Amino acid sequence: MAVYDSVTDLIGNTPIVDVSALSPNPNVRILAKLEGQNPGGSVKDRAAKWMIEAAEASGDLKPGMTVLESSSGNTGIALAMICKMKGYPFKVVLPENVSEERRQALEVWGSEIISSPAGEGSNGAMRRARVLAADNPEWFFPFQYGNDANPRAHYETTGPEIWRDVPDITHFIAGLGTAGTLMGVSTFLKEQNPDIQVWAIEPPAGEMVDGLKNIDETDAFIPPVYEDWNGPKLLNRKIIVRPRESIEWTRRFTEIGLFTGISSGAIMAGAAKAANEIDEGVIVTIVCDSGWKYLSTGVWTLPIDEVEKRAKATIYF
Repeated sequence: MAVYDSVTDLIGNTPIVDVSALSPNPNVRILAKLEGQNPGGSVKDRAAKWMIEAAEASGDLKPGMTVLESSSGNTGIALAMICKMKGYPFKVVLPENVSEERRQALEVWGSEIISSPAGEGSNGAMRRARVLAADNPEWFFPFQYGNDANPRAHYETTGPEIWRDVPDITHFIAGLGTAGTLMGVSTFLKEQNPDIQVWAIEPPAGEMVDGLKNIDETDAFIPPVYEDWNGPKLLNRKIIVRPRESIEWTRRFTEIGLFTGISSGAIMAGAAKAANEIDEGVIVTIVCDSGWKYLSTGVWTLPIDEVEKRAKATIYF
């Protein structure tokens, strides 16, 4: 077994597991890439590492500088971990209604939490972070929604790993959030085989599914990386997944021994819908993180109606 020089060297090369036991179509295999195996516990470790290292290389981030970012969860935790290791003070703008697990994880890495109004959600936190960044130009503001290193991380690592491990992939299905994973992986895969279908998972307009966005809503914020990486042309299709479906499929993952976050349940719900609509194929999905940071949701233990109600009041992604 290899010995690594740093925890950040453990980011990437995550395993893929066959979850076809949950496929509604026996002619469609579904494979899941387990991003919770990253040291910070999520797929966002990749983007955080690439954004910090790109800024160091360009000179935008110098020793001792403060790093500022908005987050409701995994990106903040990943940046907090890396900043702690590298000696950068880290400030995170966090909605007031974020789950306690998220807040505690950020505090573990020494983050300074700046609260934003609960009713404004992750977009409100982002807006406040942009104002703070403008007022404090001496800080480094990665701005994950518009940072090219976000999708670049997945173009250089996640996509090639999937192609290496599953060369017969026919469909890539992932959530539409910051768009980094979706854009980077899809761009790489389509360069290898233009026939690979890319389907994005999003919530219905006006509803919240943890970790996902509907960019077709009126006045919706469209991540710049989505447009910069030709998202409208890259995607073959979008699939709507409702909050209740995401909870149901998060529970179903436990049938095959996987303990996942709620956004992963949403993506799996979309993969199952896709499997029902195609004759045959090989679907690869992303399991964004594991379930440890979601225990307070009661998603596995409480009546599903109660879980769905609680999810509307607290941000768990």
